[in-house]
Amino acid sequence: MKKSLITAIILLFPFLPTHAQLKVPEKVKWYTIEQALELQKKEPRKIMIDVYTDWCGWCKKMDAETFSHPVIAEFLNTHFYPVKFDAESSDSIVFAGKTFKNENQGSRPTHQFAVALLQGNMSYPSVAYLNEKLQLLAAIPGYYTAGNLEPLLNFIAEDKYINTTLEDYQKTFKTKIQ
Repeated sequence: MKKSLITAIILLFPFLPTHAQLKVPEKVKWYTIEQALELQKKEPRKIMIDVYTDWCGWCKKMDAETFSHPVIAEFLNTHFYPVKFDAESSDSIVFAGKTFKNENQGSRPTHQFAVALLQGNMSYPSVAYLNEKLQLLAAIPGYYTAGNLEPLLNFIAEDKYINTTLEDYQKTFKTKIQ
């Protein structure tokens, strides 16, 4: 029995897929805002900022189910510089010539950069989208499934928001998510 198993493996070995042939699920390559800004100088892209907190259950669910979906991960890595930003971070950030920080006010101190991105509408998770000129396009609160996020990402990445509404775009959008 053992000998026949070894023989079968040896005979099948040439037909086994190589690592390059295996479709390994892609993961989002997350950047800090500083890294994204540096990359932006070399190759302009839109920036997608996932604004989260460590205590947010829906943020964790979105990480586990939405951002880990291979279609979403591949699209983000190709068309955006995806950034994770903890809304309660204590790190100072320089953005557009201004320094943003967390002044540690209150029981859950919020970072000034999160307040600016979300325009004071503090809800987690929220996703902020910046264009190639680092202008805020939108800050969208709430949990999104991969199927709900896919058309939104395409809508923004392809600049469809310039000429149409998201609602109209969704009527013609062809999903890649099964």
